[in-house]
Amino acid sequence: MHVTLVPFIGPSGEQKTKPTQHSVTELRSRGIQPDVIVCRSDEPLSDSLRRKISSQCDVDNRAVINAVDVKNIYELPLIFHDEGLDTVICDVLRIDSPIDLTPWRDLVNRIEASVSPVRIGLIGKYVDLHDAYLSVIESLKHAGFHHGAQIEVVWIQAEDVEGLLADERMSSLDGIVIPGGFGPRGIEGKIRAAEFARENNVPCLGLCLGMQVMTVEFARNVLGLADANSTEFNAATPHPVIDLMIDQREVTNKGGTMRLGAYYAVLSPGSKVAKAYGEPVVSERHRHRYEFNSNYRARIEAAGLLCSGTSPDKTLVEFVELENHPFWVGTQAHPEFKSRPDRPHPLFRELIGAALKYRTQRLANLAQSAVGAAVVQDSQKSVAR
Repeated sequence: MHVTLVPFIGPSGEQKTKPTQHSVTELRSRGIQPDVIVCRSDEPLSDSLRRKISSQCDVDNRAVINAVDVKNIYELPLIFHDEGLDTVICDVLRIDSPIDLTPWRDLVNRIEASVSPVRIGLIGKYVDLHDAYLSVIESLKHAGFHHGAQIEVVWIQAEDVEGLLADERMSSLDGIVIPGGFGPRGIEGKIRAAEFARENNVPCLGLCLGMQVMTVEFARNVLGLADANSTEFNAATPHPVIDLMIDQREVTNKGGTMRLGAYYAVLSPGSKVAKAYGEPVVSERHRHRYEFNSNYRARIEAAGLLCSGTSPDKTLVEFVELENHPFWVGTQAHPEFKSRPDRPHPLFRELIGAALKYRTQRLANLAQSAVGAAVVQDSQKSVAR
């Protein structure tokens, strides 16, 4: 299956098939004959252009498929179905199976019907490179589809958090995500964002490094361990609540030697994460060298931060959550890699659910404050008269 571009040339007002013909010729020179040609285009292809591509490239006319630009990328499977791509592929591969896109059509309908706005602040170090967080953003969208919500991502440079908090410019957020990353830059900003979310009941999800900074924040500001830190950022910290994993301490060749891949976690019954997943044991993907220091676990849990998921041998803390908070949850894993448009990841789904509830309450409080201010203003005018 060969994907090609059919550009529209403005001055001539025509779509041109020459790039397609040339690319197929190049493929043939390497001994490859495509069975299907998928043509990207701004506007739908005419029947005459399809026939021209079919004859010049020696493919069946019905195997010339038009992938016309759409406003919502999730519409593409439906367009391909209408174009007959799935039927052609099944014929070529000799697959005799009914094709039913009803569930996907329902998904697209839900996407188009999503109207409830929700503002999620993403506290990152690479916010100028949005693709660095593409899986996180898509996971947020998937959760939005589930709740009928339009996700507005507010990109927040971690180094700017202090200033934004001082100007009260984070008060309009309905939820916060603190994603993964490496290195010390912006860490203090991420810690402050976690503190803001904890103190103001703002739903917050920490991923990998995000879970670690949430732990550091709790240790500093709730346990009173002012110098608590991760040894990744301060090797001399007197309170290494996040520390290098034991099996990483002898590693000198860093290439591909982190704790990588899928690992199981056992969830605490009745915890937020257990309720979200709906099962006692889960598997998530990982990519890290540092971990929650279990030497501090008893003190941290006694103060209210529950270690709600651990490795099966109970040595590694995989999930933490604040007990008396709508949703302040961190995971050592990268759940964003397992989210799908029609199956949002449970943690992202619960984050957006909590964010919608928080937004409703936040707007109600703003409205009440506005009414109160208006009453005071009217009273002052009456006194002045």
